[in-house]
Amino acid sequence: QPAAVLDNRAESALATEFIAHSADFLFNHYLPKIERCLERLTDEQIWWRPNSQSNSIGNLTLHLCGNARQWIISGLGNQRDQRTRDQEFSQTEIIPREKLLELLRGTLAEVKAVLNALNPQTLLESRTIQGCNVDVVQAIYHVTEHFSMHTGQIILMTKILTDRDLGFYHFSSGVPHHRWNEPLK
Repeated sequence: QPAAVLDNRAESALATEFIAHSADFLFNHYLPKIERCLERLTDEQIWWRPNSQSNSIGNLTLHLCGNARQWIISGLGNQRDQRTRDQEFSQTEIIPREKLLELLRGTLAEVKAVLNALNPQTLLESRTIQGCNVDVVQAIYHVTEHFSMHTGQIILMTKILTDRDLGFYHFSSGVPHHRWNEPLK
């Protein structure tokens, strides 16, 4: 039996909310922002690197998929880990935008299935991911914060490449209102 298992209702409710909020960030915040960025860029811009020490948006997209697959789909969903991390960064041949979007959406659909099937009472159970013992909560938190960081990089690079505001928010009421799920104009 795991050393630490959530067992009271408050902890179980908190665990359920943590999983739900993590999924919400991944699917309803980060994914639509990345989609909007990719929609604004050409395939060549997606694969542009500012220098040899930096990654392209395409590389970052592959990296997000590899990370989510390793930590959530394999680490928590018990699927075989086939990740070759170095290939995410060494890819220089253009993968078309639609294929990248298909890969990202497909990966996140698999992540969603794993999170939906996850028993909230297992959040403190230890799993072995990348040869390290981590709690389930750590794996989910890692993928969520990792998506946040690289989404920010993708947004910045898109603004640099397009010299345009991405229109994620409007302030007509004086309060920021998100609109990254609204169609591009």
